[in-house]
Amino acid sequence: MITDKLLRVSAAQAVTTSAVSTDTIDLSQARDIGEGNDLYMHFIVDEAVTSGTGGSTVEFQVIGSAAAALTSPVVLGSSGAIVKTALILGKRVAVRINPNIGSLGLRYLGANYVASATLTAGKFTADIVETIQDGQKAYPSGFTVV
Repeated sequence: MITDKLLRVSAAQAVTTSAVSTDTIDLSQARDIGEGNDLYMHFIVDEAVTSGTGGSTVEFQVIGSAAAALTSPVVLGSSGAIVKTALILGKRVAVRINPNIGSLGLRYLGANYVASATLTAGKFTADIVETIQDGQKAYPSGFTVV
C-alpha cells in the first residue's frame, strides 16, 4: 500500500464525539474517480478507543460534499459500527469508495467518524489508497538466498 500526503484527510485526529476529518481532498470539480480501479479509504487507529459508556461504537464513513467544509455530506462508503473494544492501537479498517462522485455533484472528499457515545480517547488517521496492505505477514530470518 502506498500512501500520499495529499490524499490524507486525518492525521492522528483525536475524536471524542462524531466529527468530520480535519482535511479534505479537492477534486477541483465534481468528477468521478478511480476509473477502472477500486479506491479505498484506509483508516488506522493511532490511539485505542475508550468510552465511559459500555458498548460504544465508531463507524468510519467516506463522505463527499459540494462544500469544502464537508457540510451536507453524502456517504460514499461505510465500515458499519465497530465496537470500541475492537478499536485497539494499530487496528486497520478499509472502506471502498463509491467512484460515482461526479454524477452526485460532489467536489470534496473526506472522512466522517460517527461515535455512538462520547469517547474519552481515540485517534485516527485516514488515507485514500488504491491497494490495501494487511500488515500481517511475517517471514523467518536466517535464510540464505543462493
